[in-house]
Amino acid sequence: MKKAITLIICSVLAVSTLFTSCNSGGNDSNNPAAQTDQQAPLAGQSGVQDDASQKDIVKVAIGSPDHTTLVAALKAAGYVDVLSNAGPFTVFAPTNAAFDKLPAGTVDGLLNPEKKADLRNILEYHVYVGKLDQSFFKDGQLLGMVNGGKVTLSVKEGKVSVNGANIVASVPCSNGIIHIIDAVLLPPDKK
Repeated sequence: MKKAITLIICSVLAVSTLFTSCNSGGNDSNNPAAQTDQQAPLAGQSGVQDDASQKDIVKVAIGSPDHTTLVAALKAAGYVDVLSNAGPFTVFAPTNAAFDKLPAGTVDGLLNPEKKADLRNILEYHVYVGKLDQSFFKDGQLLGMVNGGKVTLSVKEGKVSVNGANIVASVPCSNGIIHIIDAVLLPPDKK
């Protein structure tokens, strides 16, 4: 029995040493394969391929021809992986037409790297942590958004709006829900 346990322990140590040796090859400057592995970018949660499960918020947005501007903004802000995580999130997602209502040049300006903080602030004003479907919403209700600001919900005759932007559809996702809105929510200036 002792010989069997000793043999198992030696086998485990040998396999462990083999994996450690293989994985430490990245430190070998003469090994081009190891150098390539170190330089290759790692995909985050958004890089997970799963065609069988319900799509997450980002995959739903990417699949929508009406949300290409929002997807471009998420990419520019570095939020694709964040909104691909487990959540749950409630996202108020403006359509391309909603972004088109902004003054000319606004979207292009926000997509510039030097405006990343402003873009993130606006995008965070569209996200609530938690999954809230429309049945939860009450007239006059305030929601605290990710950027620290608050939005006001209006419920009139079965129609819901958030800060005056109408919810035109809702799409459940694996990590929350998307409420598609017809206007961009602009956070109030911080004082």
